[in-house]
Amino acid sequence: MPADHDGSAAAEPPTRGTGGWWRRARPAVLLVLGGVSLYLLLPSLLSVFGSWRSLSHLDWPFAILAFACEIASYLCLWEVDRIVLGTRAWLTVAAAQLSGFAAAHVLPGGGATSTAVTASVLRKAGVADTGQIVTALGAASILQMATTFSLPVLALPAILGGATINHSLEDAAYLGAAVLVALLAAGTAAFVGDTPVELAGRAIQWLINATIRRHKHVTDIPQRLLVDRDFVRSTAGRHWKTTLSAAVGNTVFDYLALLAALHAVGADPRPSLVVLAYVAGELLALLPFTPGGLGFVEAGLVGTLTIAGVPSGDALAATLFYRIVAYWLPLLAGSVAYLLFRHRYGSSHAQS
Repeated sequence: MPADHDGSAAAEPPTRGTGGWWRRARPAVLLVLGGVSLYLLLPSLLSVFGSWRSLSHLDWPFAILAFACEIASYLCLWEVDRIVLGTRAWLTVAAAQLSGFAAAHVLPGGGATSTAVTASVLRKAGVADTGQIVTALGAASILQMATTFSLPVLALPAILGGATINHSLEDAAYLGAAVLVALLAAGTAAFVGDTPVELAGRAIQWLINATIRRHKHVTDIPQRLLVDRDFVRSTAGRHWKTTLSAAVGNTVFDYLALLAALHAVGADPRPSLVVLAYVAGELLALLPFTPGGLGFVEAGLVGTLTIAGVPSGDALAATLFYRIVAYWLPLLAGSVAYLLFRHRYGSSHAQS
């Protein structure tokens, strides 16, 4: 899943004052919460994994298309990281990202562990120093999160008019192309002007203040979004157009991989509602209680796909196949990449 996709989430800011006890206790607390979460989500996980027999009846052209879309998504992701890092070392960037992805889903610490492992690999390969790497990956993470969570807003007209939308793959392709263009247009507007960012910030701020009870209303979201935008723009430099295009491609191709997975198991969903299922899965993947949102993502995807009109059996099989393509195979590849990288570089600071 793209929210977890890059292994380049910015490291967590240090806590101050009396927060030291929380830093020491946090891993144990998360471990306990993770165990409880997996126990509660075990029936959903078993249902998803129990649908493996359905994969023997995959429509292989669509299955291959799902693999191809996920590979394209990762290539776009590596292009984003490559640009913000200012390097041409494709293989090194790919190995670092996959290693960080694997570490975040095996070791405790989530995004912070991922960033540390990714930065270590890149530093040992001579790409840059740790500070530059963390800054660059933080900018990439912000951009990827922004494109992912802009997806349902820009697809809203199709979602609201979904009753008249045919379920054919041709219409799905049209929707994907329309969302791609909309994301590029919105991203370009956000990069070149302050007004779109401020309007988005005010909308988010109103929504938070209207739906979440708090003693004091939030008032600084537009300013914080502008700071993040300026940070990403300055990090990408003159290559911001290519960076934006790659970030959008990362999100759209991953969404298309889910759509192809659904068609591969014989489902015929409304593509506009699959957007909501996809973004729900991305949100659930951010939960720190289990690696990569394991259990949460499966349960959430099955539930939202069912709401989108996918039969429960197809929803289970499609979720399993999509998670194999987007989660388990990259996890395996990341583990192999890290071992190969350590074999090549060891503890030395070799240059790529």
